[in-house]
Amino acid sequence: MSPVRGLRSPRAVVRAVALAVVAAGTAALLGGCAGTDGPTSAGRADPVTGPAELWPSSKPWPAAPPATGREEGPRPLTALPRVSSGDIRKVSAGSVLLAQIDADKRRGQPVFEEDEERRIRSCADRPGTGSCPVRAPEYHDLTGDGKDELIVGVPSGTNLLIIYAYTLRHGVVTSILDSTSSPQSVEVADHKLIIHEPGDAAGYESRTVYAWSARNQVMTIQDVGFGRRAPASANPSGR
Repeated sequence: MSPVRGLRSPRAVVRAVALAVVAAGTAALLGGCAGTDGPTSAGRADPVTGPAELWPSSKPWPAAPPATGREEGPRPLTALPRVSSGDIRKVSAGSVLLAQIDADKRRGQPVFEEDEERRIRSCADRPGTGSCPVRAPEYHDLTGDGKDELIVGVPSGTNLLIIYAYTLRHGVVTSILDSTSSPQSVEVADHKLIIHEPGDAAGYESRTVYAWSARNQVMTIQDVGFGRRAPASANPSGR
């Protein structure tokens, strides 16, 4: 029996309906665009800075657990004198680190072993020199207010790096970051502190991004990623 004329197959009906839906959606989009006044400016954007690598000559360490950091809140180091100038560079990085060690011990949360602490205290007044475990202090704007923060790095154990960051709040040196990691490299870009660590698989790395939280007044983990390690030729100048 020949098919009855005027009737469509189910496949043809479905296809016709789909085309009609696409056409209607396109018309709606075009109509919506026609009714707008075009793109508007969101205002002036802050300039992007960095990346600037911290301690580029340090030897990378093997893979380890992901970076960790405290995010409870800012911790003022009240044992240090107030800085009336508002410039944290006027404060000795060594004295800040020793005040941090003392504060941690008072809270019953010492970070360093006794022999590590002795080595730190013996050379805290000259960080970044000779065999001193305390790395040279770094100064970068992490809060976005145009003023530098102090960043201190201290190796601990076999392959850990303790990273502290400090800002001034009403003249008081205040801890805003306390991180432990085994970094391949550490850098600051666009007010963020980024820690690159070797991944479990060859050619891969993990990345932890700390960013300033105006609400919490500390550096908090903004992003954790895992991907292919950038080739050396692609690294920015200075890395």
